[in-house]
Amino acid sequence: MSAIPVADDVLGPDVSVLTVAEVAARIGQSENKVRQMLRDGHLIAVRRDGELVIPADFVGPQGVIKGLPGTITVLSDAGFSRTEMLRWLYSEDESLPGVTPINALRTSHGTEVKRRAQAMAF
Repeated sequence: MSAIPVADDVLGPDVSVLTVAEVAARIGQSENKVRQMLRDGHLIAVRRDGELVIPADFVGPQGVIKGLPGTITVLSDAGFSRTEMLRWLYSEDESLPGVTPINALRTSHGTEVKRRAQAMAF
């Protein structure tokens, strides 16, 4: 089994995080499935106080928020590290609905977020 990639904890102290067990319970999957999602690049985790945690913004009532795995893939293809992805997802952009890419994804503006991520690759 391969190791789970982990980003540096560049999240602000106000960003709520969930443990792997909490994410698994929230999305109705096993902890092993959540770890596989991290390995497959569908989610990004950081270590906080030695524990593997995932930003709570990444999951909603129906599971992983729509558009996040695709956005992570686009950013990865553009050469972004997981740490750089987190910085970008939480960076303010007044021209985006929701002000940050992660909030825009949460409010069903994934197409615009992915378009901007693709544009950064060039």
